[in-house]
Amino acid sequence: MRKCNTTRENYKHLSSSERDLIAILYAQRLGFREIGVWLKRHYSTISREIKRNGSPVRGEYRSYWAQKRYETRMKETHAKVRLKNDWIRDYVLTKLELKWSPEQIAGRLQLDHPELKTNYESIYQYIYEEKYPLRVHLRRGNRIRKKRFGAKNKHQSRIPNRVLIDERPKEVALHIEPGHWEADTMVSRQSKAALAVMVELVSGIVMLVKIPEKTAKNMSSAINRRLYKIPLVMRKTITYDNGTENAMHEHTNKVLGMKSYFCHPYCSWEKPVVENTNGLVRQFLPKGTDFAKITKAELKVIEKLINSRPRKRHGYLTPQKVYDSFVALCA
Repeated sequence: MRKCNTTRENYKHLSSSERDLIAILYAQRLGFREIGVWLKRHYSTISREIKRNGSPVRGEYRSYWAQKRYETRMKETHAKVRLKNDWIRDYVLTKLELKWSPEQIAGRLQLDHPELKTNYESIYQYIYEEKYPLRVHLRRGNRIRKKRFGAKNKHQSRIPNRVLIDERPKEVALHIEPGHWEADTMVSRQSKAALAVMVELVSGIVMLVKIPEKTAKNMSSAINRRLYKIPLVMRKTITYDNGTENAMHEHTNKVLGMKSYFCHPYCSWEKPVVENTNGLVRQFLPKGTDFAKITKAELKVIEKLINSRPRKRHGYLTPQKVYDSFVALCA
């Protein structure tokens, strides 16, 4: 028989082939010391291996399942702990409750507390692997993403004198000049009430107005009321989809001194900023919400929460801060 090497500093974890040999020798009724001699392992290593990774019910030792138990234990033991700092965890929880995204939280943390660092991926893993109930605060945490298909059977909307987005100034899409807007409506199946959503493309500032019904008159009136109060230099263009509620765009242009442009039919993705903004609003007013029951004060709160979120494209400044700086320059 070979001599057993018991030097601890040469210790290594048992390999898969060693577990195969343990299974064979243990099945032949050899004792721990004898098996240890064959493997050049201390007998306590063999004893501990069989106790920890053997069958807990039958008292058997199967090398395949022993290896699986070992790998699972190692994975759990060496799993990386997310957000180790208690202060960071509190910061993350506070901002999640404000409906900030993990990317916004990580970016703003670097501005508020440069000495503390994390990244959005760690926050996502912290939520999904350690604090799964926090998933309700994520924008799409409780939703199954579904493919969206164009409304093939709908007739093209008839909007007088509309100008397609192809003729819109190129700088609008580049988001380099303030004063260009996108508009859309959000509807509820619970009532006829709807929301008019307006967003300025450079700052990302959002304005929300409840309208009693999705009609052209109501939509035009809502846009006129909100945008008339802002400086004229911040009212340049507004981009719509082809919904009939936008049919009075010429009246809006006359009141506000703006120009209007329209997406191609069934291409609402050509106004991506307001489409994304609708998703932000849905965090506070999920599908199934009766807009008729939403008050003006509640909409103001939602506006404020969205406009005070830090944005990556602004170096994690807020849309409100960026918008205010544009208005100040116009004064």
